[in-house]
Amino acid sequence: MQIHLFSEALTVPDSVHAHVDSLAHAPVEEVIEEIVTGKVGLSELTDITAQMMDAAITAGENILKGILVFIVGRILISLVQKLVRKMLEKRQVEISVRTFIMSMVKILLTILLIVSVIGALGLETTSFAALLASAGVAIGMALSGNLQNFAGGLVILLFKPYKIGEWIECQGVAGTVKEIQIFHTILSTADNKLIFVPNGALSSGVVTNYSNQEIRRVEWIVGVEYGQDFDVAQKALQEIIDADSRILKDPATFIALHQLDASSVNIVTRSWVKAADYWPVYFAINEQIYKVFNEKGIGFPFPQITVHQAND
Repeated sequence: MQIHLFSEALTVPDSVHAHVDSLAHAPVEEVIEEIVTGKVGLSELTDITAQMMDAAITAGENILKGILVFIVGRILISLVQKLVRKMLEKRQVEISVRTFIMSMVKILLTILLIVSVIGALGLETTSFAALLASAGVAIGMALSGNLQNFAGGLVILLFKPYKIGEWIECQGVAGTVKEIQIFHTILSTADNKLIFVPNGALSSGVVTNYSNQEIRRVEWIVGVEYGQDFDVAQKALQEIIDADSRILKDPATFIALHQLDASSVNIVTRSWVKAADYWPVYFAINEQIYKVFNEKGIGFPFPQITVHQAND
């Protein structure tokens, strides 16, 4: 009989359990106020502490799981990227397509990792997916430009107006193509600056490719003084051109009197070289023209104004 009464004394009513549960989820200030005012007894305080400890342990476990998933995920992403890169290199996939695929794989794997970390933290991935789905229209409108750039990247890879390593001019900028990513094409300028050009603008705009053809035409316009013998200047230019082995014999070099300018007689010279030799040949011939013309006494003009004074 005494044992039965003692067990009844230890029994906690359901209302007390409900009170403890409500306090366990209540703000800290409210719990402290309950304790100070004496509304919470020792047994209730013990239950609250136990529940808070359980919640802290659970949260700690979820955080550790999230960190572990993130670390392992980053390692796996790195391994998958290396595997995909080796497969593409083994199949000798064009480098433009290769960089595009690698960029897309990285983004997709990163999104998958984010979802996995959210699940490991104990959050509902289904509700997260539903949230993304409900915001899909808004995100699509906000990213309409990026979707256009993505489609532009596919068009570039399909029709290949340029490839990695080629020098192009577009959208008011010029440079060597370094990478073709899913949203942008990266150009490296002559002074080693990186320019990110949207693929959408490149696929629908004007693109000048200076490296697509094997040979290019180089043009020099040289001004000589009025009264200078044209045949002498023409012969000197032809000798300069013939002395440079980088200038192609076929197509042949064209030299002609280009224009009778205000202060000079302009002679045009047009030659053909390999695309890689364009700038070296251009600057070298400029130097030779200045040197040879001075040696042969062929004068370079300078602006002149003739003033006539009227006699009173």
